[in-house]
Formats: sequence, structure tokens, C-alpha cells
Amino acid sequence: MQFEHTSKQYDVELESVRAKVLEMGGLVEQQIVNALEALTNADLKLAKDVMERDNRVNLLEVQVDEDCSHIIARRQPAARDLRMIMVMVKTITDLERIGDEATKIARTAQRIYEQDRMYKPRFNEIKTMVALVREMLRTSLDAFARLDISQTLEVARQDEQVDEQFRTAMRQLITFMLEDPRTISMSLEVLFVAKAVERIGDHAKNISEYVVYMVKGKDIRHTSIETIRDTLS
Repeated sequence: MQFEHTSKQYDVELESVRAKVLEMGGLVEQQIVNALEALTNADLKLAKDVMERDNRVNLLEVQVDEDCSHIIARRQPAARDLRMIMVMVKTITDLERIGDEATKIARTAQRIYEQDRMYKPRFNEIKTMVALVREMLRTSLDAFARLDISQTLEVARQDEQVDEQFRTAMRQLITFMLEDPRTISMSLEVLFVAKAVERIGDHAKNISEYVVYMVKGKDIRHTSIETIRDTLS
């Protein structure tokens, strides 16, 4: 923590909650990696593991939520402490949803390979998207841990790249379906995965924006790149 209180126990409580948030972040990042691996390598065992680990993510969300409620009730935090607690509550919501999106990808892998379909999907474009959203998530979590907003603008730019990659993938898939109706089923599966990855990017961007609110007390959600740049300058 970058500031201390007269009560050392208060600092311990806040740090404990922050540690759980970061643990949750590490879990969902691994879920993303494992879900993609399950999808590209037809690893049904790994897909099942991703789905099972989602329970741990959900449990951490409940624990952090309860911890924050108890701190508010006992400590009545104000100013920066209150912003920190609000940010932690918002962050775990986005992390839980990232875990849900990774679970969707794992379920898609299970559905595709258990049915042993003739046409197998290709995920080259999605691999690039996943690498980018994983970097966004890692950067956002690092910003949360360090209370560092220096990379917020870069995360916002990366989110725009992810959105463009999603639109490109969608156009390609529509072309495939029009040229060969036999690819419709598989193309829809790929599109479903691509949308899940795009949503992960949105949640990672949200987390980086929460850190700006925690540090500067300014809400930059739903604003333009130019507004974010002006806020950070």
C-alpha cells in the first residue's frame, strides 16, 4: 500500500482484500490461456478443468464482496480508501465475467470435439486476439497492484485493435458461409468464440479505467481516447 493508517489492522485488512483480487486476476488469466489451448488442441480434459476452476473464481468474488462490505461497516472509509474499496468491488465483477467468457470458450471446445464434426474450425485470427486481450488484462492488473495509470491509454488503444480484429474476423466468417454453406455451423462456433474474446478485452479495459478513478478520482468510462489522454496528462 502507498499510504498507511493509524490502525495497522486496517492496512492488513485492505491488503488482504487486494491480494484476493490479484489472485482472482491470476486465475482468470490462466483460464483464458487454458481455454484457448483446449480449443486449438482438442483437449477436452483441459476444457473441463477450465469449467471446474470457474467455481474458484466465483468463490473469490463472493469472498471479496463480503470482505469489502465488512470493511465499510466497521471502518467507514472515506476519500481514497472508499474509492479503493469501490474499485475492488467493480474489478471482481469484471474478473468474474472474464472467467465466464473463458468458460464459454471451453464449452465451445467441448461441444465441437465431442460431436466429432466433419468440418473443424480454424482459430488463427482468434489466437492473435487472445494474445492481445491477455496482455491487456495483465497490464490492467499490474496497474491495479501498483496504482499506476501510465499504461491506461495503451490499454484503450489495444481495445480498439481487438474490436477491429473482431470485425475483420466476422467479415471473413460471413464470406466463408456465403461461399460454402457447409461451413455455417463451424463459422458460427468461431464467431461465438471471437465475441467472447472481444468481451474479455472490454472487461480488461474497464479494470484499467477503474484504476484511474482510484488514483485521480475521475471517471473515464465511456469516453474517447482523446478524453482519456487529457485526463491522464
